Amino acid sequence: MDIPAYGGGLNRSAIHPAILIAMIIAIILIFVLPRKYIVVPLLLMIFLAPWGQQLYFAGVHLFVPRILILVAVIRVSFINPNSPNSRFAGGLNPVDTVFILWLVFRAVSFIILFRGDTGAIIYEGGFVWDVLGGYILLRMLIQTEDDIVRVVKVFAVIAFICGLTMLNEKLRNQNVFGYLGSLSIIPDIREGAIRAQGPFAHPILAGTFGVTLVPLFWWLWYSRKARVLAVLGFIGSTLMMFSCASSTPLFGYLACFIGLAFWPFRNRMRVFRWGIVISLIALHIIMKAPVWFLIAHVDLIAGNSGYHRAMLIDQCIRHFSDWWLIGTNLSSTWGFDMWDLSNQFVAEAETGGLLTFICFVMIISRSYSRIGRARKIVENHPQQEWFMWFLGISLFAHIVGYFGISYFDNVKIYWCAFLAIVAAATAPILATQKVEVEVPQILRPSKLRPSPAYRLPTVQSRRGR
Repeated sequence: MDIPAYGGGLNRSAIHPAILIAMIIAIILIFVLPRKYIVVPLLLMIFLAPWGQQLYFAGVHLFVPRILILVAVIRVSFINPNSPNSRFAGGLNPVDTVFILWLVFRAVSFIILFRGDTGAIIYEGGFVWDVLGGYILLRMLIQTEDDIVRVVKVFAVIAFICGLTMLNEKLRNQNVFGYLGSLSIIPDIREGAIRAQGPFAHPILAGTFGVTLVPLFWWLWYSRKARVLAVLGFIGSTLMMFSCASSTPLFGYLACFIGLAFWPFRNRMRVFRWGIVISLIALHIIMKAPVWFLIAHVDLIAGNSGYHRAMLIDQCIRHFSDWWLIGTNLSSTWGFDMWDLSNQFVAEAETGGLLTFICFVMIISRSYSRIGRARKIVENHPQQEWFMWFLGISLFAHIVGYFGISYFDNVKIYWCAFLAIVAAATAPILATQKVEVEVPQILRPSKLRPSPAYRLPTVQSRRGR
């Protein structure tokens, strides 16, 4: 009999021979391929290997993504430390700082909350391994526009494969990834609808992964980088959204088109943002229930659990005193199914406390700030401006998804990849901002000529190696 280990995993190895062979091939490729191609086997293996494939050693679950991240970090560590490829694109930025603070606050709070329990330390150590290792690795691997194009191409292949297999799952009631173990062959059914999940741990995660990629595939098409792959990726993402039969990915999909429709108003978004804030405050005042219960009234797919998500927010706010310091492990006592943290913001609050929650929100806000400032700088460069807008749409889709699911399994590594793309795309643009050199007043300023503003080079894409 298999006894669950801490965190819900088994206390034994569970990896299919085919996945083991594929992982070994990926490891070999990571070591022998040029640095710029490491992301290809890395991402393909991380997102196409069924969730849960693992080696169990000394109480630690070595999931396939975890092993690949370690191997890739070792490979990258051989790069000359004086080479630009050994550093982050644009150097350490505010998002990097807040990301590290978020992870530190979360890890420390979690360990204190469980009183230093060995299982809790191992579990949180695995989370830090995945997220911090994945973030640092992808920040180093995604540095130029060519790197971004390559990563988006790989995601297009992944989305197309997942879309086809999930469509098969929807039509034939059979998850082909289930034959590789760790996932069920028979998918979940809700209100008579089959909820396909592909290689992911949950249908909502699969659908959210697909829809947040849609704006990146639009950019791939618009930039003429790889139009065939852009179309295939868009088709795959759309199939993933439909076949998962979940409201959250559908809302994210609609959010992408809403974001696209706001392009003509891109220079007036402050008005719309404040309009939304004022409208929500007004609704909160006149509604009988709190404004977040609007979520409970939106039902696009049968079986939608919008009421549960509204209650999660409501109970989290009502129990602020329980979690604000270091989080809480008693949320299951707040009401029916309150243990199911299907909201990323609530999950951050209850897992790590107020500081963790604030840092997570700051990761999003500072990423938006970078995208917004970069878009304004390249207003006279339509292709680059569209790229910034597509990144903003994708981030908007992530936020919509966060209200319906908390990222776990491999999708949390995808979030790291997206942040790395944002950093690499905005760094060279933000570096072109004007730097004014002020001339200090001295005894005879009348004999000095005013110093002109210093101009950095024009925006150019870094290509080649």
